Amino acid sequence: MGTVTATNDLDLPPGVEATPLALLLLGRGADPYSERGVECPGDLPNPADPTLVARARAAKEKLGDSVFILGHHYQRDEVIQFADVTGDSFKLAREAAARPDAPYIVFCGVHFMAESADILTNDGQQVILPDLAAGCSMADMATYDQVEECWDVLTDAGIADVTVPVSYMNSSADIKAFTGRHNGTICTSSNAKRALEWAFEQGEKVLFMPDQHLGRNTAVLEMGFSLDDCVVYNPHKPGGGVTPDQLRAAKMILWRGHCSVHGRFGLDSVEDVRNRIPGVNVLVHPECKHEVVTAADYVGSTEYIIKALDAAAPGSAWAIGTELNLVRRLANAHPDKQVVFLDKTVCFCSTMNRIDLPHLVWALESLVDGKVVNRIQVDPDTQKFANQALNQMLALP
Repeated sequence: MGTVTATNDLDLPPGVEATPLALLLLGRGADPYSERGVECPGDLPNPADPTLVARARAAKEKLGDSVFILGHHYQRDEVIQFADVTGDSFKLAREAAARPDAPYIVFCGVHFMAESADILTNDGQQVILPDLAAGCSMADMATYDQVEECWDVLTDAGIADVTVPVSYMNSSADIKAFTGRHNGTICTSSNAKRALEWAFEQGEKVLFMPDQHLGRNTAVLEMGFSLDDCVVYNPHKPGGGVTPDQLRAAKMILWRGHCSVHGRFGLDSVEDVRNRIPGVNVLVHPECKHEVVTAADYVGSTEYIIKALDAAAPGSAWAIGTELNLVRRLANAHPDKQVVFLDKTVCFCSTMNRIDLPHLVWALESLVDGKVVNRIQVDPDTQKFANQALNQMLALP
């Protein structure tokens, strides 16, 4: 694990040795075990081409029922208009599995989502990610080697046999497979409580990866644990930066990871919007920091946020703490309500935003020409154990 493939004819700067790490930092190599991809072969259409919408529509019509396009809620409007189904990551993976007759699944999302779709679909289906560089910074915060090292630390502390791994859907296939090998489960932001309840029926402790905030918020706010029951394991420090005694005393061992979008919201954002908009309802995603979640009026998954706005009274005001594409779409869908972004700073998911109209057109037109591009394939062994962890989630009461 963790090897780097380098290119030839490197022409490195003076004094720089051609080590795998140096090549990776200089953009001359690729880490095959990173969650995100690193290249997009082929010639993309010009983004200024005024016929892109017509080209996408024509390609989709030619492909007919052979292609099924999935669009995550955080996608651009220019892309989401071509989605057959929109939803969060797990809903979309399940929708892909529910279309066994569609040989091509075009996943407009990020890399770990396309991996999950490949795991859950049959061998006759091919999952395509329009831009391989559409990754997830949170998923990249937990690599397979780091998690294996963490398990060794838990073993040395004498607690691995009573610890159940629970991995967030926002993780790589490798991490999902690790979870399956150790008899754990996957969770989403909407079923994290159920997953943790199940895990504590199996063991005494939980290793929650990779988002510390979702794990902490669920354990403390929904299950009655205290902040003292939680410790944060930092993979960049020896022994995770915690002592064996701290690990033995903890109930929740939280991986030091976070969402780069939801992590931007601070307590000052909540205080500012309340001062600007009297009576505003603050609604945030559970990937936000604990102090933000506790200061909010409502907390819930992406699907919860959408349903809350649908059910909200006309004339009500809402400040939403989640990705900006979705907030803007909600504002447009509810002109009878005041819907604002929680923070004054524009905050798109930069990697999700890599899936744009030129990439989608290129992927669809390539399929029309009989060429499958950017196929996402999970190897059979990884798929087996990742599927085991995903199925455990599906079996949750």
